Amino acid sequence: MSRKDNTLCFVARDKDGKEQPAKYLPIETVETMYVFGSLDVNSALLNYLGQKQIVFHFFDYYEHYTGSFMPKDYLLAGKMQIEQTRAYLNYKRRLLFAKSFIEAAVFNMRKNLKYYDHRGRDMEPLIERLDTYNSQIEKTQTVDELMGIEGNCRKIYYAAFNLIIQDFVMGHRQKQPPDNEVNALISFGNMLCYSLCLSQIYHTQLNPTISFLHEPGARRYSLALDIAEIFKPILVDRIIFKVFNKKELQEKHFDKNVNSCVLNKSGKEIFLRNWEEKLGETIKHRSLDRQVSYKHLVKLECYKLQKAILEIDAEFQGFKIWW
Repeated sequence: MSRKDNTLCFVARDKDGKEQPAKYLPIETVETMYVFGSLDVNSALLNYLGQKQIVFHFFDYYEHYTGSFMPKDYLLAGKMQIEQTRAYLNYKRRLLFAKSFIEAAVFNMRKNLKYYDHRGRDMEPLIERLDTYNSQIEKTQTVDELMGIEGNCRKIYYAAFNLIIQDFVMGHRQKQPPDNEVNALISFGNMLCYSLCLSQIYHTQLNPTISFLHEPGARRYSLALDIAEIFKPILVDRIIFKVFNKKELQEKHFDKNVNSCVLNKSGKEIFLRNWEEKLGETIKHRSLDRQVSYKHLVKLECYKLQKAILEIDAEFQGFKIWW
């Protein structure tokens, strides 16, 4: 990939190494790029991407997120940095933010289970167990307790995947590496959701390394993990149910090794097409009273968190689906 006359030029090679006809991508239509596999770039291209505030996300063969090219922070604000740090250091405030992330995530998980319960799947026992843990969130006194509740809720929620998804069995959640088709798709989708949240954070004044639910650590953008908790049930899981149950993805779209399973090239193309279509869908936003895309919902969540940290608005409440 290179810069060509103020736009992007992409040249692919076939399996024999022969160059294919160049494809031109208008720069004004690109906000974020996801790179799966090998890509040759030069400094001229990276300088150009930096000028246009375009983010590159890189993934390895096993679909693990490996890093990003992040242009210089063009929305840096000292006051925001200071207040975000203060909010983290004030344990009471940090706990309130963390609870809001978990409450919204569990609510959205429950909404998915209710949807399939109304369509003949028996989800009530799982919903009742989810409600039991959900009722404990308000009473928790530490972030570690919250993470424990989140883990238990996820375990219950993932148990429902075997009832929702046809023809494939998930079993237990296995991440590194995923051991079957369902786990492979969850890992792949979660990485896309994480990188989406990171891209939207970049377009705000928030610092992606200072988080509230996940512990900030070296070499990771933990605030993107916080926000992704809210949107994984809405974006990733709903796409997974769709592509499996409509048989868009089948066994032939996965590569299986001894202890791992990953999407092959055609499988990735199918999921990514569904991902882009989902991000482009719009809903009527209750507060704004206008149509907004799912992608823009993530950015709005970042703005909402930013205002709550600066105490411009009331207490932060994570996004909860109402449809």
